[in-house]
Amino acid sequence: MNLNDTIPYLNIDWWHLIIAIVLLAVGYLAIKVLLVVLKRVMLRMHLPELLIDFLSRVLKVLLYLVLILVFLGALGFETGSALLAMSAIVGLVLGFGLQDTMNNFFAGVWLALIRPFKKDDWITVNGFSGKIDSIGMMSTVIITADNTYITLPNKSVWGSPITNTSHMPTRRVGVPISVSPNTDLDKAISVAMDLMVRHPLVLKDPSPAVAITGLDDDKVNLNLRAWVNNSDYWTVNGDLSKGIVEEFRRNGVELPLPRRDIHIRKEE
Repeated sequence: MNLNDTIPYLNIDWWHLIIAIVLLAVGYLAIKVLLVVLKRVMLRMHLPELLIDFLSRVLKVLLYLVLILVFLGALGFETGSALLAMSAIVGLVLGFGLQDTMNNFFAGVWLALIRPFKKDDWITVNGFSGKIDSIGMMSTVIITADNTYITLPNKSVWGSPITNTSHMPTRRVGVPISVSPNTDLDKAISVAMDLMVRHPLVLKDPSPAVAITGLDDDKVNLNLRAWVNNSDYWTVNGDLSKGIVEEFRRNGVELPLPRRDIHIRKEE
């Protein structure tokens, strides 16, 4: 086989094909190495993890597009014409159907730059609650409490109110509980306060408190309010919810029972 022979049906000689394949392989490995190096540089610059991930994805796509053009050029194709054709096609598609795609892309840029949340933050947006997994070029991925994988378009995340419960270092736990209207409220509040003060994860400042949140015919509604470190929120919430019922029963604080009034009418 002569390397200058033309491959049937392709109109390309073997020599150009071998060079193109070598360039493709070397370029692929070079892109892999370059992305790793750039990621390490960005980590040393202490950029946010989500921003690093987003920039890496964008650079990866751009570099692969350049590699494809180099491959086509090595095969003997006119890359200038190919690039012009690609630009025309992309412009046409953008004009007719990719407005949403561009909106999602630029929304992803703003999310990565403004940083309303970071990786592993717990957020609520558009009715979905979960832990931030990643921001892609077009979508944001969150993982729910039951390990469900949810993909949200970037524009719907950027254009909606975002509740980030992981952002602040501390958070207030609120545990509702009701007592009978015949109960000594001072005693009930004292028992609840003692429970919160004794809990090792409840912060001393701000100090815990018990608030009366409502008065009904058959119960008095209380709310135990304790400040904790954000990471301890659910632990303390569960401990107080269980502990307050046990402490009320142990100290003789009466819990309300469901009441139903039945009227019996006797007809003549």
